Amino acid sequence: MTSNCRTIAERLTAPGKGILAADESIGTMSSRLEQAGVEPTAENRRVYRELLATAPNLSDSVSGIIFCDETLGQTFSDGTPFPQAVLELGILPGIKVDTGAKPCRSARREDHRGTRRSARSAGEVRRHGGGFRQMARGVRDNREHTYPWAIRANANALGRYAAACQAGLVPIVEPEVLMDGRHNRGRCRDVTAEVHAAVRTELELLNVDLAGIVLKPNMVLEGQDYPDRPSTPEEIAEATVSVLRAWPEELAGVAFLSGGQSPERATANLEAMQKHETPWPLTFSFGRALVSPALTAWHGDPQCYADGQAALVSRVVANAAVARLRVAS
Repeated sequence: MTSNCRTIAERLTAPGKGILAADESIGTMSSRLEQAGVEPTAENRRVYRELLATAPNLSDSVSGIIFCDETLGQTFSDGTPFPQAVLELGILPGIKVDTGAKPCRSARREDHRGTRRSARSAGEVRRHGGGFRQMARGVRDNREHTYPWAIRANANALGRYAAACQAGLVPIVEPEVLMDGRHNRGRCRDVTAEVHAAVRTELELLNVDLAGIVLKPNMVLEGQDYPDRPSTPEEIAEATVSVLRAWPEELAGVAFLSGGQSPERATANLEAMQKHETPWPLTFSFGRALVSPALTAWHGDPQCYADGQAALVSRVVANAAVARLRVAS
């Protein structure tokens, strides 16, 4: 199965393409629909995700789409199951298997992300046509210190998940350092490096093939409540790539999460990354930075369906164009 995982990982990180994270949970998606003036029903969630998946020429810029488990069991309006329909459009479907951030036991300052107890097995995801799975582990770095044992617990969970996936699916490994807080860029850099080191240790211990995974990290930047001037794209790129250089060359690729950044800022930062030589591609796996403009443009109005798709395509094409600028070492 190793060669198959490597092939899929290479496809997911293909030059000039990124991954669309349309994986909001039912609760999160319902809240965003309400904010946009859309009734938060299962049907409206289905319609919105079909709007995203069927955007014109999406496969030119998107290699894979991450769905939540609700979507994996839904169909397009013509009755075709989402995974099958997406595959027919030339895009790999995948599924998110974590349940969101929760406090670690005995710790007031750290988060972890639980794995869905009823999550589909690798075999079931494959039967639905999925090629990959994603699991995130979040750590907050906005306090005076971060608990090493909490980082280790999160890293161990990511390692076990990745090893289990590689029975035939590509794991997207997401060790996220969250943006909330007043911390500066240097603090984020240090904690991100600590988290990545712990994750690498667990992946090595569990014999995970790095050429068959996609790393989905945060960019290194200040917290959203940082009181001084925001970091420039060049500063963010330098700090981020300096942390990533500890990863071996065999890693399939890096697909950044947007982490709550504005669409424009996430793209500008990704563009600055491309000026740094790396042995692996640097691309995107954005969620809100891609889908929020589409939701705003559509806002549940059938007459604005095409407007929503156009808003998505505009952001996807902008990021894909930036990803094509990567300097290969």
